[in-house]
Amino acid sequence: MSNPQQLRYSKEHEWLSAAADGVSTVGITEHAANALGDVVYVDLPAVGTEITAGETCGELESTKSVSDLYAPVNGEITAVNEDVVADPSLVNSAPFEGGWLFKVKISGEPGELLSADEYAAFIQS
Repeated sequence: MSNPQQLRYSKEHEWLSAAADGVSTVGITEHAANALGDVVYVDLPAVGTEITAGETCGELESTKSVSDLYAPVNGEITAVNEDVVADPSLVNSAPFEGGWLFKVKISGEPGELLSADEYAAFIQS
């Protein structure tokens, strides 16, 4: 399992892309997708919703359980991935590509996010 070096990671297993024009893409990591099992339902925040780092902003339902989705940063939702809403299995098959969840216009500085190497060490501990 490899974590793309250009992304940042939360301890709740979300990833965040570098901001392009102040907007970052958010998804869950391959580690989290594997732990969840087959994702069958995705509940994402609506466009325009303000999210707060560390707070729940949606949920993922799998054949094993329901898990909260946590905001990795403060900001406003600018887009949701309608493809993943229609086909939640994208979270499992392509967590870093087609399985992204939403885009957020970040307000303020991102909080405590980990580098790929720090996240790898975190999930090994």
